[in-house]
Amino acid sequence: MLTLTFAAVTALLAIATLMPTIRSGAWWIRGFDFPRLPLLLLSALILVLQLVFHPIDDPWTIAVVIVNAACMLWQAWWIIPYTRMARVEVEDAPADAPVRIRLMASNVLTTNRNADPLIAVVRAQTPDVLIAVETDAWWEERLDVLTDALPHVLRCPLDNLYGMHVYSRLPLHDAEVRYLVEDDIPSIHATLELDGGRRVALHALHPRPPSPTEADSSVDRDAELVIVGRAAHDATLPVIVAGDLNDVAWSRTTRLFRKLSGLLDPRIGRGMYNTFHAKLPGLRWPLDHLFHSKHFTLVGMQRLPDIGSDHFPILVELALSQGENDDDAGLEPDAEDLEDANEAVAQSGATDATPDIQR
Repeated sequence: MLTLTFAAVTALLAIATLMPTIRSGAWWIRGFDFPRLPLLLLSALILVLQLVFHPIDDPWTIAVVIVNAACMLWQAWWIIPYTRMARVEVEDAPADAPVRIRLMASNVLTTNRNADPLIAVVRAQTPDVLIAVETDAWWEERLDVLTDALPHVLRCPLDNLYGMHVYSRLPLHDAEVRYLVEDDIPSIHATLELDGGRRVALHALHPRPPSPTEADSSVDRDAELVIVGRAAHDATLPVIVAGDLNDVAWSRTTRLFRKLSGLLDPRIGRGMYNTFHAKLPGLRWPLDHLFHSKHFTLVGMQRLPDIGSDHFPILVELALSQGENDDDAGLEPDAEDLEDANEAVAQSGATDATPDIQR
């Protein structure tokens, strides 16, 4: 009976491990991209229990152990880059780096009707830029009190859970709201003028996730990331892409975005910085992201306190210090990646009309 139990659990783990390898955008497949850490821990627990309580003395039992160990190692391959066991992708900023930018991103949760905790965190952390998503007219009215410190604002209040606002201490140039793939899912694009006059291209995103209540497929989300990734790659300015991407850092889609864009992930070698779900400590993933070009190094990064949303805010401080990162940092696309990118845009019906502000 014990042998059958271990075999059955291992079979389920194997199925969950293999599902993300299926090249489909269906929500019930892409959902298996998310729980890699819980699956890794469960696999390790089963393996320990099996080794302790069940003799490994026949081919069937050995096969079950091998399958379970393979699942654990495969999940670890995706997770380890987001731990301190991996080498950092983004170097620490030089102590004397003069040009810095503090950027905070927060999914406020539209139904959360208490803005005071977020406003208090913004006041305490003094970001140069705040990206707030899921903002409607109610949230706009409350967050506009921040214009004394963050006077440059681009507003897009919506009541469909995809509103977006950018509040900035730094001047915004060529700022625009774009609907890159879906006509009710905005993104914000602007050029930030840093202290000293240097300019940086900012793309703020919040694509629709694949889920039974949102979208049957990840196609539109994937296409938006491809379009912005290509824009970032072609940019002549330093680039920052931030927001709630409704995807985990270790998914195939996010890796494709990193390959196409050439942008770096400051979490690699430092930690996962899980921001969702704030109310479920045992089930959390890194959904809120900040990627940047090689022009930047990292001053600091932190997940901020609970603000009453289902997401924690995240704060990243970067320094403009070109030449500090390794030339080979980041990921490079291959022919299959380029084919996947073309397919994602074609399936979505998007025109791949990249924002004009990146030049």
